[in-house]
Amino acid sequence: MDLALILSTLDATLRLSTPLLLACLAGMYSERSGVFDIGLEGKMLMAAFAAAAAASVFHSVWIGLAAGLLVSIATAALQGAAAISLKGNQLIAGTAINMLAAGLTTFLGIQWFAQGGRTPQLQAGERFTDITLPFAEELRGIPVLGQIYHDLISGHNLLVYIAFLAVPITWFVLFRTRFGLRLRAVGENPKAVDTAGISVIKLRYQAVLITGLLCGFAGAFFSIAQGSGFGNNMTAGKGFIALAALIFAKWKPVPAMFTCLLFGFLDALQIRLQSARIGGFEVPVQAIQALPYVLTVVLLAGFIGKAVGPKAGGVPYTKER
Repeated sequence: MDLALILSTLDATLRLSTPLLLACLAGMYSERSGVFDIGLEGKMLMAAFAAAAAASVFHSVWIGLAAGLLVSIATAALQGAAAISLKGNQLIAGTAINMLAAGLTTFLGIQWFAQGGRTPQLQAGERFTDITLPFAEELRGIPVLGQIYHDLISGHNLLVYIAFLAVPITWFVLFRTRFGLRLRAVGENPKAVDTAGISVIKLRYQAVLITGLLCGFAGAFFSIAQGSGFGNNMTAGKGFIALAALIFAKWKPVPAMFTCLLFGFLDALQIRLQSARIGGFEVPVQAIQALPYVLTVVLLAGFIGKAVGPKAGGVPYTKER
């Protein structure tokens, strides 16, 4: 395999792992605070639709991104109200968000744009384009290192760089700040946090809203960065894969990044193997496309080891009087 093909595969890996990584980090904040979140898929889907719709109507990618972020945060707040304030079942609240997003985005797409649930094709200025980093063209001719810088590190859209920058930021916030310490403590022992005079409800809402923010970036990536418009259920289960990656990484940012890169690599690989032949027989496209999902099941079923989540996860907190 030559270097160009390797770099092309790795380049696709970075792009395909971006929404997984953003959603995985998003889930890390809420689950570290004790709020289990299976509604990542729904928040991404809502953000993807809002971003594409706003970008198409206002002809601005920045307005589209802002709309995606706001809608995702609002959806997270709705889920938070059900799971935190009303003390509802967190899994049911997340499932309801997923169902609401799947139906509402299709309905609004049909009503507003009359294109079968899709938004109009986005034009220049309505979606993020690739960024060429400084000196990428000048260094392109240097063997190996220059090619890696030009073909792999440079040439991605803004949201890809935001996703990987979010990893060290998340690590710092969770493990090197007072807010992160309190957030992790809420997920382990909310009663002790409450006894110290810190609001458990406020901390959990803050975590849920951060989750909404990151899901907004992930959803916007699908429609105004990787794609050029919204399509029905375009997130295609990526929220659930991100949740699996979060569990496999045991709620830690750096392992989460490498797990998402693994899933992204398999996704990139299945695209390149769709015409593969084994022993003279062509491998069915559906079997190749199923690789990332099969890996999710295999990892969770037998190779993850003992993954113990936050002790207070999934349990609504009631303040003792």
